Amino acid sequence: MRWFGNRPLSAEKHQATKKSVLREYIEAIVIALLLAMFIRTFIVQAFKIPSGSMIPTLLVGDHILVNKFLYGVRNPFSGAVWLAMGTPERGDVVVFKYPLNPAQDFIKRVIGVAGDKIEIIDKKLYVNNALFEVRNALFLDPKIIPGERDNLGPLTVPPNSLFVMGDNRDNSHDSRFWKFVPMKDIKGKAFMLYWSWDGDAMSVRWRRIGGLIK
Repeated sequence: MRWFGNRPLSAEKHQATKKSVLREYIEAIVIALLLAMFIRTFIVQAFKIPSGSMIPTLLVGDHILVNKFLYGVRNPFSGAVWLAMGTPERGDVVVFKYPLNPAQDFIKRVIGVAGDKIEIIDKKLYVNNALFEVRNALFLDPKIIPGERDNLGPLTVPPNSLFVMGDNRDNSHDSRFWKFVPMKDIKGKAFMLYWSWDGDAMSVRWRRIGGLIK
């Protein structure tokens, strides 16, 4: 066996091979992490539903995917649009930063876009003076109570803003109470359920998995 210094040459080659393999693993892990961060920041992000404000469309324990690319590529810190794509439309279910606490994420349905006139009369919702009905709108409380929950407006959605409401109309903290969502705070459109867990029954809601959010 040929020696080089105090080591066999074959041992040095073996050590170099081990370093090369370790480096390849590290590079693969770093690339995978960067790719995951890129996808989460600009393309698709997962969220969990913690409240019943969107019942029956979304249930507590639903896990959803949100398309962040659909409304354009945004600066992840300021919300400024880098590459304009589409814009939210009435009926879209969107995730956004809660206006009263931007550290929280909320999910609601778009009811009005910039320039729309919004009015609620005894629980009936009107957009631009026409009755606006949402198929999944749910009313659990038959009473008409004073205040914004059951009677609101008329008011006009300002530029670069949205008016949003939960489908569970009698149990949703939404634009009726804190008014509008700035467009820069929109994170994306919810489009699919990938998991659903019923915490009360301690069971998986298999039939909901893979369902589209409408």
